[in-house]
Amino acid sequence: MRASFIAALILLTASLAAQSRTAKTLDAYVVDVEGGNAVLFVAPSGESLLIDTGNGGAAAARDADRIMAAAKDAGLTQIDHLITSHYHGDHIGGLSELSTRIPIRHFIDHGANVQPGAIDSVLQRYAEIYSKAKHTVARPGDTIPISGFDARIVASAAQTIKTALPRAGQANPYCESFKKRDAAITEDDQSVGTHITFGRFRVLHLADLQWDREFDLMCPVNRIGDVDLWLVSRHGQPTSNSEALVHAIRPRVAIMNNGTRKGGQPDAMRIIQAAPRLEDLWQIHFSQLSGQEYTVPGVFIANTFDEPLTAMPIAAEAAPQPGAQAPPAPQHNGTAYWFKVSAQTDGTFSVTNTRNGFAKTYRAVSN
Repeated sequence: MRASFIAALILLTASLAAQSRTAKTLDAYVVDVEGGNAVLFVAPSGESLLIDTGNGGAAAARDADRIMAAAKDAGLTQIDHLITSHYHGDHIGGLSELSTRIPIRHFIDHGANVQPGAIDSVLQRYAEIYSKAKHTVARPGDTIPISGFDARIVASAAQTIKTALPRAGQANPYCESFKKRDAAITEDDQSVGTHITFGRFRVLHLADLQWDREFDLMCPVNRIGDVDLWLVSRHGQPTSNSEALVHAIRPRVAIMNNGTRKGGQPDAMRIIQAAPRLEDLWQIHFSQLSGQEYTVPGVFIANTFDEPLTAMPIAAEAAPQPGAQAPPAPQHNGTAYWFKVSAQTDGTFSVTNTRNGFAKTYRAVSN
């Protein structure tokens, strides 16, 4: 009798443990790095993937603090995999500082830099850091060896996948009206783009992949298919975010890691907000470049100004021309709030705004 009771207790304990494991979520933290990029994914196994490390220079310690706060919330003692999407200061600038705060085991990038200049010293330091760990040059189609979810490279070094992902491959009707811009290829075009699958939950992060490279990825057939969560490209600037991408992937939720005067311009906002199937757009900052005309309700905005305006203008503020001197953006050096996404394998997921505690759950849908 006692042996039967013990055996039953062991089976019950194992069953409860299994239920606990299956109930765990894939978590993602979209960190405020003031118009840069830093997104941290944490699998149910505890294994982690960080995409980009925010700004350098005087902002490096600030952004490292913010990334570390997310890592602490997730209970991490190391970063298992780091993707540096491309070599612009708002994406790689904080790497050296962050590497002094937490061990990074695996470095992933697109390979050689195509825009030498001020970033050279940062890249020299980067090479010193990754020489002491594992380093991988990403190619389209590669998978990252993570326990708990699938992370696949869909773009890197101005190249894109040629074979459609599972459940994709249909003709893309938005290609017909696409107009190429034939802009010079820069580091933005080199961006490492990542597609993440966790059961039925799908995420797309293309970093700063530019307009013409979106065409290469999405035309004449849609190689990505539908996604549940889209991390908006290039901070919501109109040099990316074409209909051929945004309307074809049909995101249910979009999160924009923008700054107060970086991203969110009307030309991009019109396309994003008109995306088929889009339920909500969440923004790390209110954008003065969108004004009240194109912005989202306040509950969907993570961070406000340290010294807010008495009233936000309805009209969008014109973006400065490249190289032009613009008034300094309102600073936000106080508490920085992130969005936390928690997804289940059935496709249900929630987004929480840590500034105000507002959370919304998006139930699984059949596709």
